[in-house]
Amino acid sequence: MGRIRDKLYKSERGIASQLVETPARTSATCSGASLSRAGKLSARNLDTRASPQPGSFWALRGGWPQPVARVTPGKMAATSSSDSDGGKGESEANSKWLDSLSDSMANIHTFSACLALADFHGDGEYKLAMGDLGPDGRQPRLKVLKGHTLVSQKPLPDLPAAAVTFLMASHEPRTPALAIASGPCVYVYKNLKPYFKFSLPSLPTNPLEQDLWNQAKEDQIDPLTLKEMLEGIREKAEVPLSVQSLRFLPLELSEMEAFVNQHKSKSIRRQTVITTMTTLKKNLADEDAVSCLVLGTENKELLVLDPEAFTILAKMSLPSVPAFLEASGQFDVEFRLAAACRNGSIYILRRDSKRPKYCIELGAQPVGLVGVHKVLVVGSNQDSLHGFTYKGKRLWTVQMPAAILAMNLLEQHSRGLQAVMAALANEEVRIYHDKVLLNVIRTPEAVTSLCFGRYGREDNTLIMTTLGGGLIIKILKRTAVFAEGGGEAGPPPSQAIKLNVPRKTRLYVDQTLREREAGTAMHRTFQADLYLLRLRAARAYVQALESSLSPVSLTAREPLKLHAVVQGLGPTFKLTLHLQNTSTARPILGLVVCFLYNEVLYALPRAFFKVPLLVPGLNYPLETFVKSLSDKGISDIIKVLVLREGQSTPLLSAHINMPMSEGLAAD
Repeated sequence: MGRIRDKLYKSERGIASQLVETPARTSATCSGASLSRAGKLSARNLDTRASPQPGSFWALRGGWPQPVARVTPGKMAATSSSDSDGGKGESEANSKWLDSLSDSMANIHTFSACLALADFHGDGEYKLAMGDLGPDGRQPRLKVLKGHTLVSQKPLPDLPAAAVTFLMASHEPRTPALAIASGPCVYVYKNLKPYFKFSLPSLPTNPLEQDLWNQAKEDQIDPLTLKEMLEGIREKAEVPLSVQSLRFLPLELSEMEAFVNQHKSKSIRRQTVITTMTTLKKNLADEDAVSCLVLGTENKELLVLDPEAFTILAKMSLPSVPAFLEASGQFDVEFRLAAACRNGSIYILRRDSKRPKYCIELGAQPVGLVGVHKVLVVGSNQDSLHGFTYKGKRLWTVQMPAAILAMNLLEQHSRGLQAVMAALANEEVRIYHDKVLLNVIRTPEAVTSLCFGRYGREDNTLIMTTLGGGLIIKILKRTAVFAEGGGEAGPPPSQAIKLNVPRKTRLYVDQTLREREAGTAMHRTFQADLYLLRLRAARAYVQALESSLSPVSLTAREPLKLHAVVQGLGPTFKLTLHLQNTSTARPILGLVVCFLYNEVLYALPRAFFKVPLLVPGLNYPLETFVKSLSDKGISDIIKVLVLREGQSTPLLSAHINMPMSEGLAAD
């Protein structure tokens, strides 16, 4: 019987190798819910460890897919992805991945934060839940995939920002719930059915705005006056306007009255929205422990929600709007939150801290944040990956060959491996362990979202969506081992080059001994000289301020800036003074310019003249001529003083080092 089974297996594998491309072509003809039919192209439940069960390969016959061969589910993904290890190409037999599905017509548009894998019904079958933006961003839906089949899709009221799975309670059955962040709300699903809706608390409104709408309600002001006053509030007030007022301002005059009549009876509300979401363990570090939801909002806050009552357990403030979140620890014990914000910084918050404890400045916009053990891996829009500790110390930096589109965590529990996946714009997915390149997967199109975990009954499944709405599913072979020898590890090669260090001389040895013996005295002498230098610099600075020797005025009343240019070879020079009013809105009037010089060496037609009105921000060139009188090639300094009429203390001054004259003027 064993020989017969081997012969059947070889014949089935030969048929599979000839029709290996059929699933992708068949799935291209199916869209939407027809994925259920194309889902038969591969293993029904992705369980390659189970006993062989009949599966089908399909081919297009008469314009409709028909079964042409039967193989076992474990052998149906015979084709391998085009991948390499550390930049070195591999054959299909040695590839680490098996192709399970490649459907370019799946019509899925999402990103990594909106993908979640979980066993929602407790039957051991892991499903994929995703917040789909829709092809044009106007039809958001919650889609659920089982294997290769789209089993359900539900409309969402707003565009999704994140999707996570979490346990709400520790009692049986321990089935996880699904949370979708959409607009100002979090929608919680149990068994993929609506369970609870949490709304963010309303923000305080502007009292002036509230008073204007109350007047409009009582017909005390017309719509045009309401618009003008709301525009004035928007420009000057610190509290932003409500959505109702913001929708009213861009309306045409003919539409204003209808809008006011429709909304004047409603109370105005200022509502924020959720920008990112993650989970934080409540009191245990187990994988199936109860977790809290952590929300990042548009008004620069982080909220931690109770998993059962959905009340706010903690509120923290940030200097900027969070875009990505990473949490570690337990809420009841000790935890750390890392928030990558839109201002290009990453803030670290700890338990009982209302404000960030550490700050990491990237110098670029973050495009992804992944926590690997005790290292924060950050992707930036400068095509680079950075590794930081939770205290802000930079560990390493890796430059990418293209822009980073998506990032996520790859965790292989069987081997204890945690790595970072980065999808690039050059149609590559790179896998890094620290700064070591482990694997490169090449895709037919740029990948926009990544998700790795248990799917169906397979432990290590990689799910990717592409820029054109395609869906790619790959399975990691159980025999695959990510080698760390082929990547960009260790110090750069230039560090191994030996330096040509000269031999130690007798003088060097004597100097070293002297420094070792008199080190304390030398350090004290150095510190004394350093303090004396600082004292002299401070005295000179104070003297310059008191005598207005600086070319920039430091007074808030007359903020001025002076710059002088000397042109010519002599004996007559052209002296141009550039005077500028650096204030924002206040002009300056009543200034005079005075020149102090040696009358034996130089002659000026005017040593004193008035300055016209200085408009803020404009540069005023004031020109005069300087004539050199000496025939000995002597030059001197000409002092320029800017004063206010009736005052003897100059506002600012400049010392001009005049060049030597090339010759005397003819008499």
